[in-house]
Amino acid sequence: MISRAPTPEAMTALGREAGVSSSSGQVFALVGDLGAGKTHWTKGLADGLGFTGDVTSPTFSLAHEYRGGRLPIFHFDFYRIETIEELFGMGWDEYLDEGGVIVAEWADKFPEVLPRGTRWFRFRLLADGSREITGE
Repeated sequence: MISRAPTPEAMTALGREAGVSSSSGQVFALVGDLGAGKTHWTKGLADGLGFTGDVTSPTFSLAHEYRGGRLPIFHFDFYRIETIEELFGMGWDEYLDEGGVIVAEWADKFPEVLPRGTRWFRFRLLADGSREITGE
């Protein structure tokens, strides 16, 4: 699958589609450079799951929890995590067992911790300012 999003709103709409069809235990692995649209896509995913609050990048906090929708959402950013031990120290395995939806930005940093069935998406910023998503 290849999708193109000419605006941030279009990227959010693509994420919303994924959120509407998400189920308990779903994991999304997002890969792409800064500004490629990963967080806008996640905002849409949260909206599709019925979450009405703010969704922001967890770059500095490393993880955000969004509750109040159809399923809880656990939004991780692996960018600043140095080791797998650090990730597990944050409770990664407990989040996997909680039955929510997990979004992991920069997921290619620790692909070995992602369960079978993880949906992988690669985000690219194109020369014309639009974004492209390839994945499942």
